[in-house]
Amino acid sequence: MNRPFYGFGLGLRHDYYQEIIETQPNIDWFEIISENYFVAGGKPLYYLDAIREQYPLAMHGVSLSIGSTDPLNQDYLAQLKKLSQRINPIFISDHLCWTGVDHINSHDLLPLPYTEQTIQHIVSRIQHVQEFLGRQILLENLSSYVTFADSEMTEWEFISEIVTRADCYLLLDINNIYVSARNHQFNPTEYLHGIPADRVMQHHLAGHSDYGDYVIDTHDMPVVDNVWSLYQEAAQLFGPVSTMIERDDNMPTFSELLAELNHARTIAEPIYTDYNGYANAS
Repeated sequence: MNRPFYGFGLGLRHDYYQEIIETQPNIDWFEIISENYFVAGGKPLYYLDAIREQYPLAMHGVSLSIGSTDPLNQDYLAQLKKLSQRINPIFISDHLCWTGVDHINSHDLLPLPYTEQTIQHIVSRIQHVQEFLGRQILLENLSSYVTFADSEMTEWEFISEIVTRADCYLLLDINNIYVSARNHQFNPTEYLHGIPADRVMQHHLAGHSDYGDYVIDTHDMPVVDNVWSLYQEAAQLFGPVSTMIERDDNMPTFSELLAELNHARTIAEPIYTDYNGYANAS
């Protein structure tokens, strides 16, 4: 597949704004939480513009609610488009989920029933969003803790149908696969092999909290060895995919995050060099 490869990035968090501007660390790109910059001005946009001058940015949202039965929020889409025009992101992504109903936001990423009816509903909504934005989007697989009794297929079959029919791309979160595999007792390798490689455009890596009988995606811990191993499998299977580390709580020093990111490079780059045309697009 001739996918653009932007290298290795980090989630842009306010804890590190000043250090990034002053030190210009060896990072290929940053990913922002889109909604944090739906403002008219002030410090968030000041730092955003300053960092955008130094690095490519990706936009990652949490409020699109592509799986809801509520009408798509046109005001939200207008804000998303305005921000994308400001920073010209390498990716625009959100989650394959719903976040509320009857215009009430649950402030959580809620799972979907894996049915043909759900696929048709979501595909039409993705097509509307892409037409409005004038570009293809990426959707991320969730970490999940419950399943629906009326699901008709596996999660990976469901995702594959959606991204193929809607002609969008997949942000494949490796940690979320591991978390869901533990919670629902499926084989994460089977999941990877069930995903169409030509639709995988980005990877997330993150930490989680392990309670033995269940695992929660918390983004407040380092990436664990089992997730690194699954990431290595993904690198071998999909080839060069732009990869980033997410951290949202219990924030470490910036140097610790850089060390994690360099570990991702250490795992993936020897594998990627075996692929023809391997290059960094940034």
